[in-house]
Amino acid sequence: MAAPEQTTRGPQLEPHQIVLRPLVTEKGTHQSTRHNAYPFEVNLWATKEQIKAAVEELFNVRVQKVRTQNRLGKRRRYRFRIGRLPNWKKAIVTLHEEDRIEFF
Repeated sequence: MAAPEQTTRGPQLEPHQIVLRPLVTEKGTHQSTRHNAYPFEVNLWATKEQIKAAVEELFNVRVQKVRTQNRLGKRRRYRFRIGRLPNWKKAIVTLHEEDRIEFF
């Protein structure tokens, strides 16, 4: 019996389209120094395997684990109307203990 083919949502993504930007926050800096884990904003369609491959290719590091979160956009008021920021996806990438990523 043949294994089912893995289906992906959306178009085929390049590594620079998967990892959109690093999240440089106080909590993210703490995670990077203590646990060697780095947070990124990633494409909503990206899977954990795609995120792992993209980070390894872009930063030339070894990834051990990827955790993802789908974040809801906040409500914002503009003049007399209530609007909404877009939903986004966050990935926390844990690296091998010998690897580091320098953002600055």
